[in-house]
Amino acid sequence: MHCLRRIIKLPISVDKAWDFFSDPKNLKVITPDNLGFNITSDFFKDKMYAGQVITYKVSPMLGIKMNWMTEITQVKDKEYFIDEQRVGPYKIWHHQHHFKPIEGGVEMTDIIDYVVPLGFLGRLVEPILVRGKLKEIFDYREIKMDELFGVMR
Repeated sequence: MHCLRRIIKLPISVDKAWDFFSDPKNLKVITPDNLGFNITSDFFKDKMYAGQVITYKVSPMLGIKMNWMTEITQVKDKEYFIDEQRVGPYKIWHHQHHFKPIEGGVEMTDIIDYVVPLGFLGRLVEPILVRGKLKEIFDYREIKMDELFGVMR
């Protein structure tokens, strides 16, 4: 099991942060274009809810398209939500999104616990390919959040 943890502080209210990040359509806004990320599921609500299944097409490496399906397993309004992969590139994917009011804004924490497939081969390439790609994705998200909201340093 591997873990990636990211904390970012934004000079916006918890309400504004929650409104943006709990709308599944905004995931495309904060995902690098080179991943070929497209949401393929239809939404019946603008805001996520526990039990919601979201499907995507994504090209994480070499332009190879793959299906990814996540389920929003838990939601506590304006505090956290959790998505878990049901179908996709990981053996296990558990992503926690936490929101905490702080002076002048909101602190957002992402905690991603994951296991790569392919046993020994997966463990061999994880530090180079997978961890690097995840860091790249979250670096991009920080840049996009800075463009959209400003980032507190």
